[in-house]
Amino acid sequence: MSPDQVREARAFSPASVGNVAVGFDILGHAIAGVGDTVTVRRTDAPGVRILAIRGTTVDLPLEAADNTAGAALLAMIDALALPFGFELEIDKGIALGSGMGGSAASCVAALVAANALLDAPLSREALYPFALTGEAVASGGRHGDNLGPMLLGGLVLSTADRLVSIPVPAGWHSLLVHPDAVLETRRARAALLGSYALSEFVTQSANLALVLSGCFRSDAELVRAGLRDVLVEPRRAGLIEGFSAAREAALGAGALGASISGAGPSVFAWFDSQAAAQAAQRAVQDAFAEAGFDSQGWVSPLNAPGAQLL
Repeated sequence: MSPDQVREARAFSPASVGNVAVGFDILGHAIAGVGDTVTVRRTDAPGVRILAIRGTTVDLPLEAADNTAGAALLAMIDALALPFGFELEIDKGIALGSGMGGSAASCVAALVAANALLDAPLSREALYPFALTGEAVASGGRHGDNLGPMLLGGLVLSTADRLVSIPVPAGWHSLLVHPDAVLETRRARAALLGSYALSEFVTQSANLALVLSGCFRSDAELVRAGLRDVLVEPRRAGLIEGFSAAREAALGAGALGASISGAGPSVFAWFDSQAAAQAAQRAVQDAFAEAGFDSQGWVSPLNAPGAQLL
């Protein structure tokens, strides 16, 4: 290592909306204003050590292989045959079990910070396979709907081996509301077991095509026609107290569409302007209040930035 080699870096990764109603496990967008921060130090000793996790009342794994951030860095070390290791400290800003991509954010922030400490840093796309390995520790599967937007920013289509940024008009904004409740991802995924009708898949495919076409064409009415989940939302809605009222409040305020963020219980909605999203926030939070839950809300451009070095 050269004498002027940087030995420490910090990175922030934003929260994200996963699935975006019509893109289960493949479509997501970043959320400005909330996220996780990870500090990484390059060490002469091999392996990965997690020194501290702050900002949560739940004991998260300090063993690297059992932690999303640690597993991602172990995958990087192995793939690149790095002759050194990393120490890291995680500061959580995203509530656990919120449907806001908290496990993915720690993973991406760790990778972006560690990447800055490499002799030859990689592109964000090249970090994606390591992020998938890390995310699988928490969710049990290699899906990138949260990881893609955290790495690249904005709205991203994330397949098994590819990230595709989806253009959206600068004025389009999202509203994300997180009720003071927890829905564990594995429980939410268990609700999806069972049979599905072929017609449901056809409708969902058409809806995804409408949303993507609307984004590329800057056509809000195409998005309004398609931003509706007929596969996952009906099977998870019953797990989220107050969801139906919150969704209807968003739609009643002019949302292009509204659904569950990630595995829930957070709810997101798209609007064609910042003012419309801000005007709807109170109504959506009031819906959760009537169900007995305090909540937090964020209005963010759909083109919100991805992870950043600090």
